[in-house]
Amino acid sequence: MAGFDDGSGAYDFSPGAQVPLTGSGGGQTAPTQALASAAYRDGPVTDLLAANEGAKASAPRFSLFEPNLGEAFSHAVRTRMLGGARKAMIQSFGCEPQVVVEHCLAADRIRRERDARLTAVMVLFGVLFLPGVLLWLGGFQLRRTLAGSQDRRAGALGMGVIVALGVLAAVFVLRLPFTGFWAIYLRVMLVAPVVGWLLAKQICERYAKDLRSRWEGLLSGGGVGAKIPEAVPYAPGDAGAESIRLNLAKLAAEQRSNIVFYAGPRGILGMGPRWGSWQLAEELVPASPGTEINPFRSWDVARAIHDQLRMLERTPLHTGGFPKPSVRHWVAVHVGEGASGVSRPEGQNVEAYSYKEFEVQRICNEQQFDSGNRHYLGVQFVLWDGQLVLNMLISVTVLHHTLRIEVTGHALGPISSVFFSKPSPRKKTVSKSIRFWETKDIELPLIQSAEVVRLAVRAPLTWFPPVLDFLGGKLSLPEPFGLRHVWADRPWRHRFMADDTLRAATPVLRVVHAATLKVLKENNVDIEKFGARSLNLSGQVQAAEPGNADVYNAP
Repeated sequence: MAGFDDGSGAYDFSPGAQVPLTGSGGGQTAPTQALASAAYRDGPVTDLLAANEGAKASAPRFSLFEPNLGEAFSHAVRTRMLGGARKAMIQSFGCEPQVVVEHCLAADRIRRERDARLTAVMVLFGVLFLPGVLLWLGGFQLRRTLAGSQDRRAGALGMGVIVALGVLAAVFVLRLPFTGFWAIYLRVMLVAPVVGWLLAKQICERYAKDLRSRWEGLLSGGGVGAKIPEAVPYAPGDAGAESIRLNLAKLAAEQRSNIVFYAGPRGILGMGPRWGSWQLAEELVPASPGTEINPFRSWDVARAIHDQLRMLERTPLHTGGFPKPSVRHWVAVHVGEGASGVSRPEGQNVEAYSYKEFEVQRICNEQQFDSGNRHYLGVQFVLWDGQLVLNMLISVTVLHHTLRIEVTGHALGPISSVFFSKPSPRKKTVSKSIRFWETKDIELPLIQSAEVVRLAVRAPLTWFPPVLDFLGGKLSLPEPFGLRHVWADRPWRHRFMADDTLRAATPVLRVVHAATLKVLKENNVDIEKFGARSLNLSGQVQAAEPGNADVYNAP
């Protein structure tokens, strides 16, 4: 049984209780690993914004609470794809979005463990000596604010504030005008935060090594699988874990959906823009005078093309050729170019976010003109370890006596190079003391002083995300959102990817035409004009050049 209604209106798409655990066998494509690695990264959020103009990061009210790249990415993806108010998702072809989400959950769990320890340090050394902590935090906040001006003198002034606080702490420790309890408290008040900072630094260093090892492991083709025990319900009333499990199942069902969205010049979301179009359109005439054409439907032609496209991997010569393609029937829904979101159809004809087969056949046969969804037969190649997604879509229409077979090419390029940068080692090269003509590398701490303070300040608010978002800002993902297409570049700058894209058009077009002519001949249709037009298109497609096929030069 594919799913059931639990009575609350929530449809369960999963086969039953499962333990979500991603091992080394899951998510081995390059985009999956690269996107998953973003959950473990450090560095500024601006690096992520450069990969997509639609992604926005709200300005922090206090820079000490500002999230880094990994924190912002994990929180945004987890909320967008598993949140209770989640919108419809776009399929991520050539990628496994569930694996990416699981790594975001795993990264958040690691950070929560770190923040629990940092919170204990803050309570012990911060709350009890709050005035001193506020003085130190004020100094660090002033330093970050001044350093953000990119002015060297301002940065030096900020460092001077920290040094002045250190001198003040030393003076308080050595000599104070007070005596008794308040003298002891004032001395400890300025020293205790420094002791807490030393403990916090050790905690941050240990977890930074763990996060960086997972980051590098994913980009190296291995890494540790994402374990998310919080998605396994431990009791019937464990609503949080049950919600995560159910939304992961919904995400997997959306990924398998046969409904796609055509966004005008942006092409099909998840498949990329349309770069080429070839049309075979001729009149349906009986093969012999005085006879009638045998009745057939558009679905008969589409089904015959489907059967022949599955043989694309076969070749008369012993060569590499095509890998095994994915051949599917799609239902395309039109959305505007600037649509802020999409909604998936519902009703008796839809099950698990997909149109049932009889409804796909009806759309293919009947909805060819005027309003409504459209049917496409697609052959998809996922190449370059998931970096290149090629889709050749075929539509069959019959209007009056004219049969039209249209073949269009869509291409989705590689993930932005931002996601493929590995963690750089923290070290500097200096001259040796004696043999000054030689150099040596000195290992630097993974976590700098300002970063320790930032993490320690954010830690107590980890359990209050709205407050943390208000103070530090958050990342807003572009809509309509899909993990794969929003971070993808075009393939035309990669020589071999561009060659593969153009080469796929000719054999696909010829298979489509051969299957069409066979069906027409079996149904007593004169194929002379169709054959001549097919030969003409076969010559044109050999000089295929990418263009903006969805952009019309209309007056």
